[in-house]
Amino acid sequence: MTLNGWIQILVFCGIIILLAKPLGGYMFRVFSGERTLLSPVLGQIERGLYRIAGTSEQEEQHWTTYAAGMLFFNLAGFVFLYFLQRFQGGLPLNPAGMAAVPPELAFNTATSFVTNTNWQNYGGESTMSYLTQMVGLAVQNFVSAATGIAIAVALIRGFARASGRSIGNFWVDTTRATLYVLLPICIVLTLVYVWLGMPQTLGAYVNATTLEGAQQTIAVGPTASQIAIKMLGTNGGGFFNANAAHPFENPDAISNLIQMVSIFAIGAALTNVFGRMVGNQRQGWAIFATMGVLFVAGVIVCYWAEAAGNPLVHTLGIDGSNMEGKETRFGIALSALFAVVTTAASCGAVNAMHGSFTALGGLIPLINMELGEIIVGGVGAGFYGILLFVVLAVFVAGLMVGRTPEYLGKKIEAKEVKMAVLGILCLPASMLIFTAIAVVLPAGVASIGTPGPHGFSEILYAYTSGTANNGSAFGGLTGNTPWYNITIGLAMLMGRFLIIIPALAIAGSLVMKKTVPASAGTFPTDGTLFVGLLCGVIVTIGGLTFFPALAVGPIVEHLAMVLGHTF
Repeated sequence: MTLNGWIQILVFCGIIILLAKPLGGYMFRVFSGERTLLSPVLGQIERGLYRIAGTSEQEEQHWTTYAAGMLFFNLAGFVFLYFLQRFQGGLPLNPAGMAAVPPELAFNTATSFVTNTNWQNYGGESTMSYLTQMVGLAVQNFVSAATGIAIAVALIRGFARASGRSIGNFWVDTTRATLYVLLPICIVLTLVYVWLGMPQTLGAYVNATTLEGAQQTIAVGPTASQIAIKMLGTNGGGFFNANAAHPFENPDAISNLIQMVSIFAIGAALTNVFGRMVGNQRQGWAIFATMGVLFVAGVIVCYWAEAAGNPLVHTLGIDGSNMEGKETRFGIALSALFAVVTTAASCGAVNAMHGSFTALGGLIPLINMELGEIIVGGVGAGFYGILLFVVLAVFVAGLMVGRTPEYLGKKIEAKEVKMAVLGILCLPASMLIFTAIAVVLPAGVASIGTPGPHGFSEILYAYTSGTANNGSAFGGLTGNTPWYNITIGLAMLMGRFLIIIPALAIAGSLVMKKTVPASAGTFPTDGTLFVGLLCGVIVTIGGLTFFPALAVGPIVEHLAMVLGHTF
């Protein structure tokens, strides 16, 4: 570890802290229906979209209607994207002549982008036409991210409102998230990325002659615009197969920093939106602090493990820092930081090969996802995910003091606790059950690239990434097979919608409750004690659930490395 590396990490953390409040304030005004700087430009477009959808900003919905609209919208997006891939060979904007995507891969990819996972069992530049990339994948990058933001805002309203029945309007929330938040920022980011050297063209691939006289085809395309929403919307799907390690997707250290900040920006700002909507910004900062503690702990362990490297290399008398699978443009510190950022958020973009990390270095991305992507998490998804843990934390606090648990003046009763537990447990159920099946079936083990505990980690990582709607790959596992395309697709659906529905049910239950004034016995939820309790609940649940699987994967691999064995 170096001083320069820590300075780079601290600069990133400082930028996120500085952005949370102003961006949160802007988003609060957007979702409260207040006038913003963009209202004169976008107001007419917004109202026109409502007329097309047959709704208005004054019309609000019960949580079941809100959920039904969300499910229908995502189903329509899935069907459109699936058939766009299946027929892309005969559609325009296909200068490289890409053929139709096979059925299992088209199912996996459509599911992946609709659920904001962006797991990629394909190489973008060798599989998808420009039309599919722009009209299919990029559009889903916007609307899946907007869906996550909308669900988070709806759940916040459940805590903020009292004695009501509605939690907002899905069509209004999604429109505002796209029109006022995602699109304007992405336009600015696209221009910056083009300035930094990313391609943005509809021209054909470029043929070049190498110094040896050989011919090489260089893939280009509308890259910058897709990278902007890929990072801001925590989608992670790369335009190129090498993702953020590709120089066209991530030219230098400046673009690398901008992309990491983009991944965290909206998720961090939603904590401030929460504080403003419930009338106490300290509540939002408490959740932000919880996320920060878990994030910093992960960065420290991952950076230390990669800087320490393999002890077998040290015995050779050379620097043992683990540069395997990393870009020399970014080095150890920024590669470790990027890995923790992209898995703390449900982004999945990678600028290094996680499978080439040391056992403990690769353990941290796994843990980040297994905790439910609640350390900032996906745009919206991370926030409503951590609120499920908040419900459990105040329930535990209520048990300890012997009174009915409360949060923000709302009584947390059996229904809310059951829904929170359901939402939390669906993740390990998918991750562990699919992994257990895959490691005993020939169709599952045939795809392993490395035997032993590392091979087990490859499978565990794949289903963890899919279920957590992250989309990053460990590397080594051949995922483009019928078995993995279908099962990881099912895991992505479970990880997305089996959390959203309980979260909306909690919102619908809480919004009808009266707000009870705080008393001398009310457990404060905006201080250090609550941050510690919430961290403890998250880590305890994650540890009890996943330690056995981690023990036979990265933990035993690390112990074997210490003893001189490699895989």
